[in-house]
Amino acid sequence: MLVASLTAVGAQEGPSGITQRTVFAPFDPTQRGCHKPPGLTKELAYVQENEREFLQGVNHGLEMAAKDRGLKYLRSVAENNVPKAVEDINAYQAAKVGALVATSSDPTAVSSSLQRTIWSGAFVGTIVPPPATLLLNAPQYATGKALADASINYIKSQLGGKAKVVLLTQDTMEYLTPRFEAMRDAFAKTPGVTIVADIAPTPVNKEGGFVTMSTVLLANPDIDVVLGGDAVVLGALKALRVAGKDRPNQFLGGIDGEPEAVSEIKKGNSPFKASISLSSPVFGYAMGQFAADWLDGKSIPQAMDILPIALTSENMAQYEADLENPAAVYADPIRKSTYLKMYGNICYDTRDQYVNFPWSSESSK
Repeated sequence: MLVASLTAVGAQEGPSGITQRTVFAPFDPTQRGCHKPPGLTKELAYVQENEREFLQGVNHGLEMAAKDRGLKYLRSVAENNVPKAVEDINAYQAAKVGALVATSSDPTAVSSSLQRTIWSGAFVGTIVPPPATLLLNAPQYATGKALADASINYIKSQLGGKAKVVLLTQDTMEYLTPRFEAMRDAFAKTPGVTIVADIAPTPVNKEGGFVTMSTVLLANPDIDVVLGGDAVVLGALKALRVAGKDRPNQFLGGIDGEPEAVSEIKKGNSPFKASISLSSPVFGYAMGQFAADWLDGKSIPQAMDILPIALTSENMAQYEADLENPAAVYADPIRKSTYLKMYGNICYDTRDQYVNFPWSSESSK
C-alpha cells in the first residue's frame, strides 16, 4: 500500500518501485481512472545540475510548458554541488511541490531524496538515471550508430574510403558506453578505417578534449575523423587548429547539438560536420506537459525515448525552429514522433510502479 503524502523528509518509507529490467508496452494516452494527487502545489521545480547548454535547453522547454499549463515554475542550479542538489530536492519535497525534474552529477546521492518525493505523490522526472515516475533516456547504441554512420558515409564519399579515426569516449559512465560500442562495431565493418586512438578524456569537457587530442597528435599528426560528445570534440577541434592540423575535409562529429557545435556546422568549411541532436527543449517541454497531466489526474508514460537526429547543415533551419518553439513540435504528432517515443503508463494511483532501474528501450534487443 502506498504511503500517504509525506510531511517531512525522512518520514515513513514507501515502495521500491520497479527494480528489475522491464519492457514496457507503448504508452496508451486513453487510459483513465486516475486521481489528482492531494495536498500538493501546482508548481513545477527543476533542480539543474549545472549551466551546460544541453541542460539550459531542458530549462527552456520546462519553463515554456509550465507557462502554457498554468504551473508556477521554480528552478535551482546546483553547479555540480551534490549536497546542494540533495538539499534543494528535499526542500521542494518538504514544500509539497507537485512536480520535480532533477539532474545531478551523482545520481546515487540524490536517489533517496527523489524516492521520497515520489512517495509524497509528486511527479518526478529524470534524464537517464532512476528513480522517476517518468524516466527519459536516449537509445544510446542507436545514438552512437547514427554518428558513426554519418562519418562512414563521409569517409566513403569524400575521403576515398580511407580514414584515421579518433574516438573520444565516455566509457567511464556505464549509461553511455553503448554509444561507443556502436561506433567500434560500425568501424570494424568498414575496410580502410583505422582507429588510431580510443580514449576517454579527463575531464569529459572541452578542456579535456583539447589536452587529449593534443597528446594524440604527437603520435598521429594526420587525423581524418574525430567522434565523441560535442564538448570534447570541440576541444579536439581547438587542438587541431592550434597544431595547424585542421583541414576542411576532416569529419569531426559530436553528440548533444550544443550551440558551439551548431555554429561550427553552419560555417560550412569547418571540420565539424555533424552533431547527433537529443533536442533538450523538445523533451523538456514534453516532460513539463506530462508533469501537468500528472497533477490533473491523468496517466502519463513511465519512460520516454529521446530519439537521435543527425544534425547537418541541410536540416539546420528546421531544427533551430524546433528548439525555439518546442510547443509547436509537441502539438504536431508527426514532428513529435521524430523526436520522442513513449512507453508504459503510470499516474498518482499507480505510483508504486515508478521506474527504479536503468531503463533503456534497447535493453531487450
